[in-house]
Amino acid sequence: MVSRWDVVRGAGWWLGLNKGRLELRFGDGISQVAIATADELPARIWYSVTAVWDCSTRTGTVRATAVVNRTNSLLSPMLRHKTHLASGDVRSISVAEAPVLIAASWNSGERSTELHFNGKIDAPKLYARTLEDREIDDLAIGRIVPGAVAHWNFSANISKRGIASDLCLDISASDAHGTAVNLPMRGATGWSWSGEEDRYWSAPDQYGAIHFHDDDVGDAGWETDVTLIVPPSMRSGAYALRVISSSSSDMIPFWVRPPRGTSTADVLLVFPTASYMAYANDHIVTRFPASQLGCGHTPVVSGADFFLNTRPEFGVSTYDVHNDGSGVCYSSRLRPLLTMRPEYRSGVSGSVWQFPADLHIVDWLSKIGVAFDVATDEDLDEEGDQLLSRYKVAITGTHPEYVSENMLNAWENYLSAGGRAMYLGANGFYWVTEFHPKERFAVEIRRGESGVRSWQAAPGEYYHAFSGSRGGLWRHRGRPPQKLFGVGFTAQGFDNAAPYRPLSDWKSPRATAFTVGIENVEIFGAHGLAGEGAAGYELDRYDLSLGTPPDALLLASSDGMHSDNYVHVPEELLINLPTTGGTQDYQVRSDVVYFPTARGGGVFSTGSISWCGALSSNNYNNSVSRLTENVLRRFLDGVALP
Repeated sequence: MVSRWDVVRGAGWWLGLNKGRLELRFGDGISQVAIATADELPARIWYSVTAVWDCSTRTGTVRATAVVNRTNSLLSPMLRHKTHLASGDVRSISVAEAPVLIAASWNSGERSTELHFNGKIDAPKLYARTLEDREIDDLAIGRIVPGAVAHWNFSANISKRGIASDLCLDISASDAHGTAVNLPMRGATGWSWSGEEDRYWSAPDQYGAIHFHDDDVGDAGWETDVTLIVPPSMRSGAYALRVISSSSSDMIPFWVRPPRGTSTADVLLVFPTASYMAYANDHIVTRFPASQLGCGHTPVVSGADFFLNTRPEFGVSTYDVHNDGSGVCYSSRLRPLLTMRPEYRSGVSGSVWQFPADLHIVDWLSKIGVAFDVATDEDLDEEGDQLLSRYKVAITGTHPEYVSENMLNAWENYLSAGGRAMYLGANGFYWVTEFHPKERFAVEIRRGESGVRSWQAAPGEYYHAFSGSRGGLWRHRGRPPQKLFGVGFTAQGFDNAAPYRPLSDWKSPRATAFTVGIENVEIFGAHGLAGEGAAGYELDRYDLSLGTPPDALLLASSDGMHSDNYVHVPEELLINLPTTGGTQDYQVRSDVVYFPTARGGGVFSTGSISWCGALSSNNYNNSVSRLTENVLRRFLDGVALP
C-alpha cells in the first residue's frame, strides 16, 4: 500500500497485504521483520489502516479497522467495529535508497516497481512521530490529526471538467507531490462515499480514492528502435511498417494524412481508432468462459491470443477486468496492439474485426477507382467538423462503436451543413468515450447500467475522470444513433450472417439512382468474408421512436433471416423473456436506410458489421458492391439529393 522498500536489498519499510493479511515489514539489508495480522481482511471493504514504529520501545504495530457505513455493509457483525491488530519487536531499521511509493515497491536492480497493490487507497498520510490511540481513532472517522509530514489528497484537484491530471497533491507543508503512473483509475468512490451523489465533482470529499491495479498500462515505455520519415509524396492512406527479425515478422499499421488543413480527394475514410483502442489486446476468448456460448461456435483462438494470455505486460482492453475483478476503463496505444494488425482474426467471430475489417473498405475503394483521404478518431476529436467539411463524402468504418462528444458533434454539424455520410457498419456511436485532454494516446470508457457489456462500473463511478461527463450509452444521454444515421444497435450474433430482402422503398423514385442495375433483385447479400453474409455479427435497425427521420427510406432488411444466436440488445428489454432471438423477435434485423439532410446532404447506412466483407464477392460484381458504389457515385456528383 505504502512503502519505502528496496526489494533487492530487503531494506526499508513496507506496508501492504500478504496473502490477504495486513503486514508491516522492516529490513536493514541483512535481516527482516514482518508483523502481520492473524486474519485475512475481507475484500471490497474500506479499512482505516495505520502502521507505527515506536523508536522509544523499538516496537512495530499495525492496525486495520473496518470503516462501515450505509454503502459499506453497516449491519455485518463481522465488520462492525472489527479491528485487526498485530505488534512485534523491531530492533534495527535502515533507510532504503528508494522512493516513497504508493501501491508499489522499488526494485533497485531494475530501477522499476513491483509488488503492485490491487485496490483503492484514500488519503494516505505520513507522520514523523508516534500517534496516540485516540489520534488513530480520529483518523478512522476522517478527523484531521495535525502534524502530518505528507498528506496526499487525491481529490484536491477535482473539478467539474474532470480529474485527468497525473498530479497527486500533497496538502501538507512538505509539498511532496506525487505522480500517478500508468493511469490508475481516478474519479473513484472513497471511504466516505454516502451514495447520495454520483458525480464526483459535486462531492469531491467523497471521491478521495485512486483505484490501483497491477495490470494498468498507460505507457509501456519502449525505447525507439526504428524511425520512419514519411516522404511528402506518399499518398494519404493506411500503411504498415513490416518488421522482420529472424523467422518472425510483424506489420505495424499507421495512417498518412494529407498536409494539415488540406484535402487531396473528395472522399474521407474515418478509421475508428477509439474503437480499436477499446478492443486493444482483448482476452475475450481466453478468459471468458461464456464466449463460446455467445459465439454460437467454437472460438477461433489465434497465436496472438495465446501470446497475450501469457504476457500481461502488453496490457488489457476495456472488455477485460483487472486482476481484482474491477472493470478496465482506460486503454492506451503506447504499447504494441496485437489485435490491431492486418492479419489478426477475432476469436469471437472467427473472421476479421475492427481494423482488419475496415481494410475491406480500403480494398473496395481502391478497386472501384475512387480516390480517398484518411483520418482517425483522434483527428476528428481534435478538429471536429472542420476536418469533415473539406470532403464531399465521409465514410465510417465497419464498427465505430466508441465516440466522444466532439466526434458526435462533428458528424452532426457536417450533416446539417450539407455533408454526405456513408455509415458502412453497425453498433456505431454507442458508448460515450473520452480522449485524455493532454495525453492523447489514452481513452476512457465508463460502462453504465445497460448496454452489451462485459463489466459494469461500480455505483458512483459512472462519470469520466478525463472530462467529468457521464459515461454509459449515448442513447441514455438523449443521442441515440438513429437521430444521426437513421439506424442504431439492435442485436448481435456470431454464428452466421444473413442476406437482405428489398422492401417497398427499394422501388421509390428517390432511390432510383441507388438501385440502378439491381432494381429487380429479390434477395441479395447471401455471401461474404464475414459470416458468409452481408447482414451479420452486429446489427442496426430503423426506429422512428428513437429518432430515425420520418422521411427516411427503409430500402432493405434482414428481418426473419437470423438464428436465435442473434439476440435483442439488453438496453431495450424491460422484462427478460425467452422470445428475444432472431427467429421470434422482429427487432433482430439489419436495416439499410437512406435519408436526405439539410442543404442537399444525405445519409446512407447499412446497419451491419458484415456488410463490407461482402463487397469483394464474385470479383466485386455483386448487389452489395453495386448498391454501395451507386450511392457513393451519387453522393459525389454534387447534385442536390431529392
